[in-house]
Amino acid sequence: MNCRGIRRKTGHNGYYVNGRCSCQATTSVSARAAASVTSMDIKAKSSDTHSLAPHVADRHDLIRVHGARVNNLKDISIEIPKRRLTVFTGVSGSGKSSLVFSTIAAESQRMINETYSAFVQGFMPTLARPDVDVLDGLTTAIIIDQERMGANARSTVGTATDANATLRILFSRLGEPHVGSPQAFSFNVASISGAGAVTIERGGSTTKERRSFSVLGGMCSRCEGRGSVTDFDLTQMYDDSKSLNGGALTIPGYSVDGWYGRIFSGCGFFDPDKPIRTFTKRELSDLLYKKPTKIKVEGINLTYEGLIPKIQKSLLSKDVEAMQPHVRAFVERVVTFTVCPDCGGTRLSEAARSSKINGISIADACEMQISDLAEWLRGLAEPSVGPLLASLRHSLDSFVEIGLGYLSLDRPCGTLSGGEAQRIKMIRHLGSSLTDVTYVFDEPTIGLHPHDIQRMNNLLLQLRDEGNTVLVVEHKPEAIAIADHAVDLGPGAGTAGGEVVFEGTVEGLRASGTLTGRHLDDRASLNPSVRKPSGVLEVRGASTHNLRDVDVDIPLGVLVVVTGVAGSGKSSLLHGSVSGRNGVVSVDQGAIKGSRRSNPATHTGLLDPIRKAFAKANGVKPALFSSNSEGACPTCNGAGVTYTDLAMMAGVASTCEECDGKRFQAEVLEYKLGGKNISEVLAMPVAEAEEFFGSGEARAPAAHTILGRLADVGLGYLILGQPLPTLSGGERQRLKLAARMVEKDSDSRVYVLDEPTTGLHLADIEQLLGLLHRLVDSGKSVIVISHHQAVMAHADWIIDLGPGAGHAGGRIIFEGTPADLVAARSTLTGEHLAAYIGA
Repeated sequence: MNCRGIRRKTGHNGYYVNGRCSCQATTSVSARAAASVTSMDIKAKSSDTHSLAPHVADRHDLIRVHGARVNNLKDISIEIPKRRLTVFTGVSGSGKSSLVFSTIAAESQRMINETYSAFVQGFMPTLARPDVDVLDGLTTAIIIDQERMGANARSTVGTATDANATLRILFSRLGEPHVGSPQAFSFNVASISGAGAVTIERGGSTTKERRSFSVLGGMCSRCEGRGSVTDFDLTQMYDDSKSLNGGALTIPGYSVDGWYGRIFSGCGFFDPDKPIRTFTKRELSDLLYKKPTKIKVEGINLTYEGLIPKIQKSLLSKDVEAMQPHVRAFVERVVTFTVCPDCGGTRLSEAARSSKINGISIADACEMQISDLAEWLRGLAEPSVGPLLASLRHSLDSFVEIGLGYLSLDRPCGTLSGGEAQRIKMIRHLGSSLTDVTYVFDEPTIGLHPHDIQRMNNLLLQLRDEGNTVLVVEHKPEAIAIADHAVDLGPGAGTAGGEVVFEGTVEGLRASGTLTGRHLDDRASLNPSVRKPSGVLEVRGASTHNLRDVDVDIPLGVLVVVTGVAGSGKSSLLHGSVSGRNGVVSVDQGAIKGSRRSNPATHTGLLDPIRKAFAKANGVKPALFSSNSEGACPTCNGAGVTYTDLAMMAGVASTCEECDGKRFQAEVLEYKLGGKNISEVLAMPVAEAEEFFGSGEARAPAAHTILGRLADVGLGYLILGQPLPTLSGGERQRLKLAARMVEKDSDSRVYVLDEPTTGLHLADIEQLLGLLHRLVDSGKSVIVISHHQAVMAHADWIIDLGPGAGHAGGRIIFEGTPADLVAARSTLTGEHLAAYIGA
């Protein structure tokens, strides 16, 4: 049957290949020919001949990158196949993220933004064109990275995924008693009301009318929708046996001689020479809680404010990790967060909690494990809200499918790991009808137990099989193995990287002589002997999140690895019951914060001893050697570049003509230490600086110690003044580890490390393990949360939690040596570790 006569009929699903129809009405030969045709070899139809020339549109089957120079990329050129899964490998800092995220994905997003009107672009982030000669064949890029979803106290899993919005509509329709619209169930909407007279001009006359309004929200009025209330430990803020002039205040920056101290002494609301314990109620209230009040101190008009609101604005509004170490220590001592007594931590008002569906309130639903909530919704048969239920069920089922069914919708986003946040971002894309989209992933296997990696691999392959291009930055051999195409960057990190050292199949990568190829089949072996513990750290009755009243003795003086499937309770055990104790340094997965003015020297505190060494050698003030203080170039304010704002277009950054990008005043650069000025020192790599400050005229023990830690974590190639935003995820993780090791090195005995292998290449794992062993051998206790089998194999003691996630976990299912775990094979971890070492 010739389809030209019937192609307009409903139900015909044929298409033309070489001038012939592929529908079921054709011969079996034609059907077989059509079945073997792929999107890569469909031939153009000719009206009179069967031409074998490819269609002109089929030449766009590659993403072509030519002359990429972003960050450390060295003018590289590469062609990436579309509708395939391509994995990018290489040591941390080799240029993977610069190529995939900062070049390909960034240019795709920039070009999409340019399709909007100038008015709309004014409300969007401005993106500069990457430094690349040619980018061809780009498609819409969807970035699914490791960036945290925001630590805002009002952001939860439910609000971030829009599941809460759907749930609020459901309760506003079916909840009994009916309390109002969906916003009556929102903990981000406060109940407000008001009334008054308004003046209306109409037809040349003026009339007054009384108007009133009211908004019924679901926010708890006590905690303002945060679920917790803040209490201050006043004993940590001042010594009540002393007077203000006698140094009673123990708040950083509030010394007697400082500006704040002078304000409190000269405000006139209390006697600054009287001990605080003898203050009247009025005086103590003025000291602690007085609202902003205009005063005059030493002839200057100022605003006085009580200690509590002052601290809330100046300290508690900042990110804790971005604070200086002594300020962070103060905040952790003085502020305590307790569950709101009015709402019980649900964030919702009593009215919102009173409306129920089959005995379940919206607060109960949000507290449920998502897999249980999905089952509860399946029991609701309400045709009137059928589409709503179907949408919500699909969203919750996606959580389960992606391995996050153990979470709850009220889980704060700030408590999610990088891997959990990344998988949540995947949810909205599962089952999408879009094709020919470029999905960009940054280590999607982070935080996953070996048992869970196969599930993630299946999801990546599912996206590819729907006709999409999948680009993955990855280090795990199990994830690299599924790639259709592999690109290895290197050969080293930083200035030693930025080149494509291999491009081809995974089998070809394995046989290549690159660093990745040589280590792809690495397998660690169990230590022949394990250390004996010097004591134990007792944990009793741990019940944070899903932990089931756990009692465990964690050995001290050895390397302990805590493992288990994702959601089994590892982080809950350590961060809930161990971190925060005296002498414990905790390094979590939180991203380090920093602007383009921040660099490794400022973040680790290295710049302080360097500035002091320069000041001592030259007899001047240390502030001259800070690009953020007195020594800064006045033209660029110490940034090294000047910025020109071009409204909705990307701004232009130009090297400062005054300082030539060196960031300091010319006279500051005249001061030398060991023959080098401050700008030349900040341009040094860590390894060179370690040698420079280790001996001779420039010898500075404090700086040398910090540089040694940076070298220990494998950052010897890092430039001291390199802006933090240009560092890769793995480099930031190791920089954070080095900073925390230095911060409390003198009095810390226990280190708690959460997934320290994040962002590390296979070749870097060995160096990290060496660092962990050196810490233990120096008398420290190291407790590591890790899924990496090499880390487990090197452990002296393993604590395995499970057996499952959520309420199926939260129990200790194994304690012992790695050899005992492999021999027993009683847990999923034991099975995978045995397979890894070939036992």
